[in-house]
Amino acid sequence: MLSNKRIQELELVMEFEKVEECFKEVSSWIENVGRKQLKETINLDDSLEMLLQAQKQFREFDLVASEYCRRGQEALKKMDRWEDFSSVDVHAYRVKLQTYKDQLEEFCTQLDENRHRICETVRLYEFFDKVRQDICCMEEGVKS
Repeated sequence: MLSNKRIQELELVMEFEKVEECFKEVSSWIENVGRKQLKETINLDDSLEMLLQAQKQFREFDLVASEYCRRGQEALKKMDRWEDFSSVDVHAYRVKLQTYKDQLEEFCTQLDENRHRICETVRLYEFFDKVRQDICCMEEGVKS
């Protein structure tokens, strides 16, 4: 049984090394591109027109970012079996795996939050723009 467990651990290590390239690519994109783009969406402009333009740009970024999140999550699913192994030899790989998982989860959460915030901000600005237009129409009607 001990021999079989050791063989399974070695198989997992080999599998990890295959999947690690995907982790590295996703991780690199998150650090070098994704986080910078998310920071740019923190300060939204004050006009509806500029906000709609920012939303359009974010949607384009969101498509790419969501694809990286999906790829990272698929790679993590391949490594689900690691939770059953606790040997010292596998520990270093588990630490790497947890680091990738934490980074991916944090980024995907920030992406979702920004997506929601931009959408809600646009809806709010559109509402206020409609109210402003209605007030202007009512003022025109009172003047007539």
